[in-house]
Amino acid sequence: MTSHVEPVRVEFVDTDAGGRIHHTAALRWAERAEHSLLRAAGLSELTSFPRRRITVEFFAPLHFGDRAEVEIAATAIGRTSITYGWRVLRAGQECVVGETTCVRVGEDGRPSEVDRAMREALGHP
Repeated sequence: MTSHVEPVRVEFVDTDAGGRIHHTAALRWAERAEHSLLRAAGLSELTSFPRRRITVEFFAPLHFGDRAEVEIAATAIGRTSITYGWRVLRAGQECVVGETTCVRVGEDGRPSEVDRAMREALGHP
């Protein structure tokens, strides 16, 4: 399975009124890591996979200035979908864990098959 680690830093814009990350920050970081994973795997198709399902669990707070890493990998590839498992770690501590399922759509807006080259590039031959 092909994976990627994306470094992130909690910026002021990522925080809520309590000084912790706003929940949407983790989603942005995961999406950035997903696109970096695809680029690192040599894939150029980055925009034809709208989100179908996202689950997120928060285990430890992150604050302004914290440095963390997003680890991501394609954990399952279906006929028309890819599911990514991801987590945000600060100094090895699991702070956020999530899963994102995307569906490939064609130019007609309908689901289309994930091709063999993409499966192989993501470690799912």
